[in-house]
Amino acid sequence: MDLYLYIKAAHIIAVISWMAGLLYLPRLFVYHANPSNSEEINLTFVIMEKRLLRYIMNPSMILSWFFGILLVIDSHASVNVFSFYFLIKILSVILMTSLHGYFAICRARLEANKNNIKPNTYKILNEIPTVLLIIIIIMIIVRPF
Repeated sequence: MDLYLYIKAAHIIAVISWMAGLLYLPRLFVYHANPSNSEEINLTFVIMEKRLLRYIMNPSMILSWFFGILLVIDSHASVNVFSFYFLIKILSVILMTSLHGYFAICRARLEANKNNIKPNTYKILNEIPTVLLIIIIIMIIVRPF
């Protein structure tokens, strides 16, 4: 069995899990930030957001980075880490990780009832992971540069 293929599969599984959370969490924020919510509804959102971040998103992000680094180190990868496409890909992954951190901050603010972001802004933030994912996939599959 080729260990590289298992590492690649694990990386893809981790990325899909991470992306699911990055797309779902800001959607929860849209509903949580509704000023007409009852305290009980907001408490439900707090629990959902905390569990999503802690049990799915954080481990998936860490595993995505771990298996991604292993892929680059592995001799099968044939990745030139100084090529322009790879630098764009890494920058996009760093931006995705930063967005993940920002979402964690937003979650904490919502939990503490210190949210100052409108639901429509969360709708816009919800699109950023998709744009970054498109860039990353094009850079790795097409390698246009």
